[in-house]
Amino acid sequence: MTKAFASQGDMDEKKISFTEVGEGLFAFTAEGDPNTGVIIGDDSVMIVEAQATPRLARKVIDCVRSVTDKPISHLVLTHYHAVRVLGASAYGARDIIMSDVAAAMVEERGQEDWDSEFGRFPRLFQGHEEIPGLTRPTVTFSDRMTVYLGRRRVDILHLGRAHTAGDAVVWVPDQEVMFTGDIVEFHSACYCGDGHFADWPETLAQIAAYEPRAIAPGRGDALLGEDAVAQALENTADFVRSTYRPVARVVARGGSLREAWEAVRDACDPKFSDYAIYEHCLPFNVARAYDEARGIDTPRVWTAERDQQMWAALQG
Repeated sequence: MTKAFASQGDMDEKKISFTEVGEGLFAFTAEGDPNTGVIIGDDSVMIVEAQATPRLARKVIDCVRSVTDKPISHLVLTHYHAVRVLGASAYGARDIIMSDVAAAMVEERGQEDWDSEFGRFPRLFQGHEEIPGLTRPTVTFSDRMTVYLGRRRVDILHLGRAHTAGDAVVWVPDQEVMFTGDIVEFHSACYCGDGHFADWPETLAQIAAYEPRAIAPGRGDALLGEDAVAQALENTADFVRSTYRPVARVVARGGSLREAWEAVRDACDPKFSDYAIYEHCLPFNVARAYDEARGIDTPRVWTAERDQQMWAALQG
């Protein structure tokens, strides 16, 4: 019998932290679970990432209410993944913002992604009965848009492909703080199953060019100070390179997916095996790297059935 995905056995509750990353800016983190950002303006609040269910979203809202009673007016979703977007209904935001590419991906593969992630990560979908359906944006943008929360300016940017084709980041210039979604992680594996390995390092360089004083990453602790930011950007780039390069060498010699898996384990286990969700991400990362190295530019849609087929092939 094929063993279960690592995440299927991860049912322990995670300790929540709510860290101030700038004046009126907070990062909701939970030991490697998906993070959420909070931006407090003059009259209202912007949330960055919704969480997987309304139940989890209410934990974020409880933290928001510990620091402000201003209404939540905007919700930015950095990409389309179910664990990021399906809690949106809890916030009651007037505007739900995504890049136009991410919005198209909701229509193209949102339901399949929901079904797939539901099977992979049962703990994150506790309370799933409350989800009203796919989360669709009310506002989209192409390369960038600016929102004013009173006098506070917030720039929402598409800097390039990385974790997905439609990734957005949120830049708060008055504090020089960036909310990066899953383009940047800290002491957490990058999920690359829908990623673009060749583009990812350049997108990280685009983030670095803003010289942020702090970053709220997609997973892991908030990064405070230029040294912490620089380290996280380099570690993320190293993770992406260390995953892709061994696979590219295997593909170049005509090797199998299983051989690619073993090559990535040899390269990545010594450096990253203690990272959050490492074992969960690894099979999906190898499968996507194998496809990209063979010239498949657009990530294939993950379905619950494809998840199992891939996992069975890797287990031999």
